[in-house]
Amino acid sequence: MEEIQEKILKLREELHQHNHKYYIEDAPIISDFAFDQMLRELQELETQYPQFQDPNSPTQRVGGEVTKSFDTVSHRYPMYSLSNTYSKEELFQWEERIRKILGSEAVISYTCELKFDGASISLTYVDGALTQALTRGDGIQGDAITTNIKTIKTIPLKLNGDYPPFFEIRGEIILPWEGFHKMNKEREASGEPLYSNPRNTASGSLKLQDSRLVAERPLTCFLYGLAGDELSIDSQFEALQKARAWGFKVPDSARLVHSIDAVFDFITEWDVKRKDLPYEIDGIVIKVNSLSQQEELGFTAKAPRWAMAYKYQAEQATTVLEGVHYQVGRTGAVTPVAQLKPVLISGTIVKRASLHNADQIEKLALRIGDTVFVEKGGEIIPKITAVKTDERGAQEDAVNFIACCPECGSELEREAGEAQHYCKNEMVCPPQQIGKIQHFISRKAMDIEGLGGETVSLLFHEGLLATVADLYRLQKEQVLPLERMAEKSVNNLLEGIEKSKGKPFSKVLFGLGIRYVGETVAKRLAKAFGSLDALQSASVETLTATEEIGERIAQSLVDYFAEPSNQRLLEALHAFGLQMVEVQTAGQSPPAFKGKRFVVSGVFERYSREGIKNEIEQLGGIIVSSVSSKTDYLVAGVGMGPAKKTKAETLNVSILSEPDFIAFKENRE
Repeated sequence: MEEIQEKILKLREELHQHNHKYYIEDAPIISDFAFDQMLRELQELETQYPQFQDPNSPTQRVGGEVTKSFDTVSHRYPMYSLSNTYSKEELFQWEERIRKILGSEAVISYTCELKFDGASISLTYVDGALTQALTRGDGIQGDAITTNIKTIKTIPLKLNGDYPPFFEIRGEIILPWEGFHKMNKEREASGEPLYSNPRNTASGSLKLQDSRLVAERPLTCFLYGLAGDELSIDSQFEALQKARAWGFKVPDSARLVHSIDAVFDFITEWDVKRKDLPYEIDGIVIKVNSLSQQEELGFTAKAPRWAMAYKYQAEQATTVLEGVHYQVGRTGAVTPVAQLKPVLISGTIVKRASLHNADQIEKLALRIGDTVFVEKGGEIIPKITAVKTDERGAQEDAVNFIACCPECGSELEREAGEAQHYCKNEMVCPPQQIGKIQHFISRKAMDIEGLGGETVSLLFHEGLLATVADLYRLQKEQVLPLERMAEKSVNNLLEGIEKSKGKPFSKVLFGLGIRYVGETVAKRLAKAFGSLDALQSASVETLTATEEIGERIAQSLVDYFAEPSNQRLLEALHAFGLQMVEVQTAGQSPPAFKGKRFVVSGVFERYSREGIKNEIEQLGGIIVSSVSSKTDYLVAGVGMGPAKKTKAETLNVSILSEPDFIAFKENRE
């Protein structure tokens, strides 16, 4: 039996190496026939001796497992989106912002990488073996698609070399043009609708229920970023080199440069060369190379400060404006949408384009029947950029922005300084009511499992929901007779609603959908005021005295709480048992931390950068990005920018090393 096991292990190792030679190095050393014979031999042995099965065997590449649903899993390290620009001037401004944080004397290098146009993925490796693959999702959570990912041959199942015991690696799943065109030829021959573009086809492939179908698609994966606590790597460019050595497909197009001018040279070079690539890119990603500098720069709520995507100008086409209709959002904002004669742009059939607001319609002087120039902003959202002046519609068909809501007939209003028109009939207007409930149940708000946007719409139109409070009035016998409502799904829905009563006050506050109160503001308000009662009684002056709360947010809160219908809603939610007080745990917010402003800079031994910030916030502190006269403490790690230290010393701001911070914290708990 040992001899059989050794034979299986030897075949696996050899097949892993041949896969690497063929798909990563593009330098096969055996014929396809020989490879297939080895794989067949391994399959037969694994079938005959199931006790030696391995989830990362090369035989798993062929797929075969059927997944009915994909579990949602939290990312250990969030997958942030990137800020982007089409302007070189904005890249200069980005570098200026970086230097303000790192110091004007800091030596900064950049890695320049191609921005692949596909589906983002995060792969987890433990002891050199692939254990999990997640989609990006919302950046906080993604769907587990490990079985499907194992069928993509450019993703190694086993690694080579000096890899860390645990790490995550981020990349992009793409469908090269050759494979895309081949798939469409096959669909055309069988009379099926053609796929619209490689990006959407790659993304859709990852969620196919049958992994055998995924295995048949010519997908590939380029890797570009590592995440982990103990990587022993100092720079992004070194990370790319290490990943390539471990067995990942890392494009050799990445370049290390030492000035922003060299970044522009790279952008210009690839603006020409990208047209000859066998796959789509839509821009260049520029990253500060030093990982310690990345740590110091940190993140905004949505994106890293140390990276920027430069997007190439979108493809443009002309088509005919056939009509304009109007959409009403959950806040009552009314957005005009152009109806276009279908036109192909960047591999996608475009039928609609945003017109943004009344000013845009007036600026373009649109008429039905106009020939218009359309482009995909960021090659995603189509927009009309101009009218072809020699191919205009009739004067009498001029487009005039509507005066009344297309959904409820109420007169629209436009507030001073606002570009949008609004329907103020929020308690009756159907899209607003549905949108408010959909926002309330969303993942970042109450995260009610078993309840999605379509179900909310169904329940609303059946007369079972009018406000978010009605969620807590739903009965099983009311929901069960509805279309697509089986007993199990109804039980899950009601269980999810019941569980939501335990969500913290900050999530309830965000879920209410108060204008200008986003997720971060809701957390800030919940922490500062502690309860709904305190928040409701706060004046504009009291609110604006709170960190990061301006007059616009404050006035919106006061107006919301003054509305009788909102007061009745909040009373109902309170009666149903939702959390209206921010729960304080033992040791939280001691007087010495509460309201104190901290700047965190450098790299730490016991904490990740985000970890130390989270701990400060849990203890009542406020994280700010730069040192000023209002800063109370600078928590200084290794590699902290000298400019921050100098400024802190000049302003007499207390500087805490990591041991100082730990002692400081423990003395006050």
